[in-house]
Amino acid sequence: MTGTSSRTLRLLALLQTRPDWTGPALADRLGASERTVRRDVERLRDLGYRITAVRGPYGGYRLEPGSALPPLLFDDEQAVALAVALRTATGTGMEDAAALALAAVRQVLPPRRRRRVDAVQVAAVPRGPRPAPIGTEVLLALAAAVRDREELRFTYAGKGLRRTQPHHLATWNDRWYLVAWDLDRRDWRVFRVDRIAPRTPAGPRFTPRPLPGGNVAAFLQSRFRGADGTPEWPCRGDAVLLRSADAVAPYLEDGRIEALGPDRCRVTLGAWSWPALAASFGRFDAGIEAARPPELARAFAHLATRFAAASL
Repeated sequence: MTGTSSRTLRLLALLQTRPDWTGPALADRLGASERTVRRDVERLRDLGYRITAVRGPYGGYRLEPGSALPPLLFDDEQAVALAVALRTATGTGMEDAAALALAAVRQVLPPRRRRRVDAVQVAAVPRGPRPAPIGTEVLLALAAAVRDREELRFTYAGKGLRRTQPHHLATWNDRWYLVAWDLDRRDWRVFRVDRIAPRTPAGPRFTPRPLPGGNVAAFLQSRFRGADGTPEWPCRGDAVLLRSADAVAPYLEDGRIEALGPDRCRVTLGAWSWPALAASFGRFDAGIEAARPPELARAFAHLATRFAAASL
């Protein structure tokens, strides 16, 4: 998309977010001159959008009712899904763009469906510190390399040059990642997108090799959990907690739970090491019995000694 077309679409989205805009305010949001804004307004008018210019010291532009696009053909479930996706775009680095997109979509929904979408107010809470914002141009460059199967060169974290065959873009815990085959290290690597500075032009085309695990979700799970080629944790075990299943369930995350009575339940968890697995049971603030396998029971004893020493 050319710069002019992209800017004109952004102008249309801004005009749909509130009734009146001054010329200087639009120019500031678009990073353009007021003269450029006037030209873009004329382009929108040529496309059939009724935009009124208000003269005077408090003048500006107004998108008249009825000049929006025809209603989008979404059913209720689709419209709500789209609204939730855009309202929960935290950690992507595109929160402002998502808000503008939602405002634009909302304008072209039928009134009844618009009211239903407006009723869905979601508070999206990031899982950790706010990630570095992702530039749209960087994301588009990586996506194009993945789509076209072109080798990609980039500087990573301000250090050396990496040569890769990009395979997938993915998100994990509010961050963007690029999954790629590293040509120099001859192995699969996972790169944080906010640390990538792409080089141009792109390299030659390549024939993609099979991704371990068969799909990107399983591959990322295995890499982030410290395993190799499997989405399972390296260490898994279970124990009986002396609390009800209802009290434990809200803190379970990706574990499994089995109710054994009003004040007992068996919990199964995974972790990257046996001490880490034993420590994860401590977050439930409950008595622990019947831990298995033996490696988990020994890890409890090891941590007990370590914690006792720390209390002195």
